[in-house]
Amino acid sequence: MGERCGWCGTDPLYVAYHDDEWGVPERDSRALFEKLVLDGFQAGLSWYTILRKRENFRAAFAGFDPDVIAGWGEPDVVRLLGDAGIVRHRGKIEAAIGNARAWQQIESDGGFAAFVWSAVDGRPVQRELTALAQVPATDPRTDALSRRLKRAGFRFCGPTIVYAFAQAVGMFNDHLLTCPAHARCAALA
Repeated sequence: MGERCGWCGTDPLYVAYHDDEWGVPERDSRALFEKLVLDGFQAGLSWYTILRKRENFRAAFAGFDPDVIAGWGEPDVVRLLGDAGIVRHRGKIEAAIGNARAWQQIESDGGFAAFVWSAVDGRPVQRELTALAQVPATDPRTDALSRRLKRAGFRFCGPTIVYAFAQAVGMFNDHLLTCPAHARCAALA
């Protein structure tokens, strides 16, 4: 058995995220919405910060049900700004609400999962990385997806955020070749 990707360290929460979620192909539209919103909240912060607060986010954001969130307005923004269990940033909260509305439109026009996965022609890209320094910060395919998301009305979805999202939801298998998760994720492709 090889070594895990070094970025996850030894914290049990982060190790479990690495081993069980990161890089596993996700095709559920709602789960993809949740991950993209959480990646938007991560902007300027570490993913570990968001991961530790994820259950609080799920409670505060109605289980990340876009159909519920899309109906929210200023009273909900104020409520969320008062919730110490999440990242309290007005712009990110307002973006999450707007993103839910954009998600609804995409979902009704053929599905959010299909929209997102079309960036890689529906199949995970299998990388053969041997060092963390080889892991890119962006990719032309996710740069294009970022632009498409923005045109559809999404915010907090720049190229770096969208690439991190794509890695996490298995569109790119960026586990190192020496990591046991690489083969597990490749088998799911």
